[in-house]
Amino acid sequence: MRPITRRNALILGGVGAVGVGVGGTGLWMTQDASSPVPSQTGVGKEFTEPPELRSRNGALSVALEAAAGQVTVAGNTVTALSYNGGLPGPTLRVRAGDTLRVSLHNGLADPSNLHVHGLHVSPENNSDNVFVTVPAGDSFDYRYELPLNHPPGVYWYHPHQHGFVTDQVFGGLYGAIIVEDPTAIAVSRERLLVISDITVGSGGTIPAATAMEKMSGREGELVLVNGQLAPVMASRPGERERWRIVNACVSRYLRLRLDGQRLTLLGMDSGRFSSPRTVDEILMAPGNRADLLVMGAAGTSLLRTRHYDRGSSAGMMGRGPERPAGDITLATLTVAGESAAAAAAVPRQALPRDLRAATVTARRELVFAMGTGGMGGGMMSPTINGRTFDPSRVDETVQFGSVEEWLLTNTSTLDHPMHLHVWPMQIVEEGGRVVDTAIWQDVVNIPARGTTRVRIAFDDFSGRTVYHCHILDHEDAGMMGIIQAQ
Repeated sequence: MRPITRRNALILGGVGAVGVGVGGTGLWMTQDASSPVPSQTGVGKEFTEPPELRSRNGALSVALEAAAGQVTVAGNTVTALSYNGGLPGPTLRVRAGDTLRVSLHNGLADPSNLHVHGLHVSPENNSDNVFVTVPAGDSFDYRYELPLNHPPGVYWYHPHQHGFVTDQVFGGLYGAIIVEDPTAIAVSRERLLVISDITVGSGGTIPAATAMEKMSGREGELVLVNGQLAPVMASRPGERERWRIVNACVSRYLRLRLDGQRLTLLGMDSGRFSSPRTVDEILMAPGNRADLLVMGAAGTSLLRTRHYDRGSSAGMMGRGPERPAGDITLATLTVAGESAAAAAAVPRQALPRDLRAATVTARRELVFAMGTGGMGGGMMSPTINGRTFDPSRVDETVQFGSVEEWLLTNTSTLDHPMHLHVWPMQIVEEGGRVVDTAIWQDVVNIPARGTTRVRIAFDDFSGRTVYHCHILDHEDAGMMGIIQAQ
């Protein structure tokens, strides 16, 4: 990997200062104060997707500009944050073994950087290095070398500047990455669905999050698909579509259903099942991705997210914000017309690696809790093993090339989805019950007052990176630690 030599990037012992509320980032909607606020009800416009950039001859070079400006959100002109003026940003499509180069220009008023969420690449130098800070107005050149055996699937990119992450992602800075299959799966069409949420106030502004919203993790009033409200899609009976879904919400869990259609799940996050699994519902924590096949059956179906009880901050120095318990319609799929020819069988996927029989060299426990102090005003503070994030402290040191088993314990009344950079996790136990198949994810949910046990192979890359709660308000408040593989 070439050294960092270009443009004014700062590689610090830490990762930035505390950010401001969303209302301070200069996001607003262009409308009269008397105009109605967009609502989640009703049928939207035809489904659209962000532009796609594909690698050629083993390489993809991309220029990304993070900036505030006018974008279309739910059919309205909004001044929000975006990559290259779109919400989401462009989709990056690559293959295992490719080199991905991203030249990031920070046109924001605050520092930022870039994290390629889920990619199994180096955490050092100008690769997936979250300790890089790109000051306002400056640029930085990233270079990611994907291994030849990199798992196919859907990934995503977003800022990871500590203290500013939630505001920047909630404001619109996110986009998808697709790592293609070594053997193509025959489908009638592919669709990318980047699901996010946002709040627009009655005066056209995006209000700042309250302290209680930050404690629970903010959830936007509008839930968007590729920046749209309830878009419509059309298909024919018998057509097989491939839907790649990203949960880009900063705190919201998605409990997805598409009743009336046959759904088969290829995998979650970087994990891939050896054969597709028939499902009725998919639960996605913030940061999770799903790779889904949809077989069209005549009729109209609603893609909905059902209520998921992720716990409550009530009793933690006050009452938490109320979250609606009803279903939310995300999109409408109409299947009609002449039946399509039967699709070819799905190629058998490579068997996932299974660490259940591996030699475990170390065991450790991470305790996620809502401790005292740290958020101001006597509020509770998210901690891991009783500590908030310190950019000068390495919390866990692991042996490069080893396999470890981690018990993830949650003592709080809220779920915490834990994300580990660079190295995916195999789930071996949930709530005390052994998992009997190889399930790999890079975001693993830890239920309120519950436990999850995982195994991790610290292969391919050494270096320093982070693990954290992917309720991004919790991450910014300090529920993050540093891990060093050496």
